[in-house]
Amino acid sequence: MKAAVEKVLRGRDRKESERFIALRSHYGFDSFFCQPGVKGAHEEGGVEGEVGRFRRRHLVPVPRFDSMAELNDFIAEAAAKDDQRFISGRRITVGEHFALEEGALRELPAEPFAHEALGNFRVDRKARVHVRGAWYSVPARLCGRRLDALIGAETIEVFDGAQVVAEHPRSRKGMENLVLDHYLEVLAVKPGALLGASALVQARATKAFTDHHERFLTAARRRLGDREGTRALIDVLLLHRTMQTQAVLAGIGAALRAGSCDAQIVAIEGRRAGEGDSSPVVSIREGLSRFDRPPPTVTHYDQLLEGTR
Repeated sequence: MKAAVEKVLRGRDRKESERFIALRSHYGFDSFFCQPGVKGAHEEGGVEGEVGRFRRRHLVPVPRFDSMAELNDFIAEAAAKDDQRFISGRRITVGEHFALEEGALRELPAEPFAHEALGNFRVDRKARVHVRGAWYSVPARLCGRRLDALIGAETIEVFDGAQVVAEHPRSRKGMENLVLDHYLEVLAVKPGALLGASALVQARATKAFTDHHERFLTAARRRLGDREGTRALIDVLLLHRTMQTQAVLAGIGAALRAGSCDAQIVAIEGRRAGEGDSSPVVSIREGLSRFDRPPPTVTHYDQLLEGTR
């Protein structure tokens, strides 16, 4: 495979990739390659036969998963089931055979092998880096900069110095992976661009932009107008940077019940919810009548003047 071998040479010789050499060095094993063509056909048969048996037993029909993590968990469970099987002519299971040999094996290193590749990429004017054919957003303030990216099998991490500024799941070539939070400072200046933003479309698709946010946006635009209502929503979205998601959502619900579209009210009620304060919120629609006070009067001063005459 290309991840391990850059070029097939004569016989068993290969030009190995740098990352595969690093992997061998980390775990302390040697590589032994089969001969190409007909000469090496019998050398690969046992291994390839086992791969085929595992595929037919556990991967037919082809299962579907939402993430690589789910696939890895499924493969681990399937391998555990295989440890319980018997090979023809053997009296103990595959797992028991391994237990007999385990004591002779070298212990794994304390640290796992860092399989990720490191690259340096320029942030374009749309606050994206182009990594392995896909686009990934970073905070808009980093436009024009060059940033390091750690490219894993499942995730992309983008660094500004030692700080992780963006983390995304790996995407296929040609796809965009945009985070709405990365564009909030720009949208605060141009709130009219929010409703048509690709980042908002993706946030809605992934449920990062929840029904609570939708209801707040609708109420704020109806009460404050499109521009100011959208800006109020952006202020609420900025709260996610300093508060837990559930606290912000609780604050949105409390503010809407009180008839408010003020981000400061959302913040106050969100912190109260986070602290476990369940005292009722006074509805603004009730006019806060219980806090009304009579207007001031100077009648008492008039009485004093009458007494001096």
